[in-house]
Amino acid sequence: MSKVILHIDLNAFFAACEVLRDPTLKGKPLIVGGANRRGIVSTASYEARKYGIHSAMPTYKALRLCPNLIIKVPDFKLYHHYSSLFFNYLKDHVSPLLEVASIDECYIDATERLKNNRNPIGFIKELQQTLLQEIGLGCSIGVAPTKFLAKMASNYKKPLGITIYRRRELANTLWKLPINEMYGIGKATAPRLLALDIKTIGDLATTEDPEVKKLLGKSFFTFKEWANGRGSDEVIAEEEDPKSIGHSSTFMFDTENYEEISALFKEMSNSVSERAKREGKVGLTIQIVMRYYNFENVNRSVTLNKPTNNAITIFYEAMKLFDKNYKDEPLRLVGVTLQNLSDEGSLVEQLSLFDDFNEKSKTEVIIELLNEEYDKPPFLRLSDLKRDD
Repeated sequence: MSKVILHIDLNAFFAACEVLRDPTLKGKPLIVGGANRRGIVSTASYEARKYGIHSAMPTYKALRLCPNLIIKVPDFKLYHHYSSLFFNYLKDHVSPLLEVASIDECYIDATERLKNNRNPIGFIKELQQTLLQEIGLGCSIGVAPTKFLAKMASNYKKPLGITIYRRRELANTLWKLPINEMYGIGKATAPRLLALDIKTIGDLATTEDPEVKKLLGKSFFTFKEWANGRGSDEVIAEEEDPKSIGHSSTFMFDTENYEEISALFKEMSNSVSERAKREGKVGLTIQIVMRYYNFENVNRSVTLNKPTNNAITIFYEAMKLFDKNYKDEPLRLVGVTLQNLSDEGSLVEQLSLFDDFNEKSKTEVIIELLNEEYDKPPFLRLSDLKRDD
């Protein structure tokens, strides 16, 4: 029996949070991102998108397109607050089988919740409207038997879309989409597939061209499975007493930009720290994951001398691992995990700030503290810093 998987994606989430904080921003062109010349648009409201503004665009270009554009510096405490409200509501009203994909999207196994419902589409529509009315967040919902199909379905219509992908209908729905719209096919790979006459997702779903296999490598078989409706349908919920605490997030576009990558590592490190503190946990091992444009996953970890849940410590160790192992190729996703957990109350010794950074200089600590504001990501590689001790 097929499962019913929902992928729920909040629409222009960061911008929506800013409107909730300041309702006078409603209906105005708004971006969330860096305000200086080196700034990048993280999220654009739908009003701003009418001017051609989009995520990953330099802020100065966005201002050229819309001189009266409103710019808000990211406030991740605010965003995490609304993100928690969103996830908790879904766990309470749909199913605890919820897998967080990023701060503004998740998968839910709604099979049990909907199996005896005579009007499942009505239930999903009501859920969408309730999230908008009670929390103030608009979302698009994809409904499908696999996670990949649900993800593709939620992306089909925004904002406030509801799309259903059934296996028997894929030839008339999913397969007609351009290949560059397939989740997992990066902006560097799509033109190369087009050159091989793979123009649509259906072309990829049915091809056995050896040149396409060579281009995609092992990922060829994964993409074929996904496009034919045979991907994973397992939704992995957080454990009540977790063995590890981790967060990962996908970039809007594959990137080699060190500032963008380090900023996301900082966000993930803070997310891990916040959850660990909320659950009263500390960890002895820090692990990072890097997923490259070709879906190659690289995991690296380090074990500390003392357990921690300190955000700066987690971020510092994560960036050391990144600097040591990054291959200077476009990244699709990064993540940070705190492992070997124990109860925070079991710690007898309280660490001082500089004790917690026993491997680095005071200069490095100070630089990191100065960079604690989210709109000032670290612009230097740790390996570039000169030690003074």
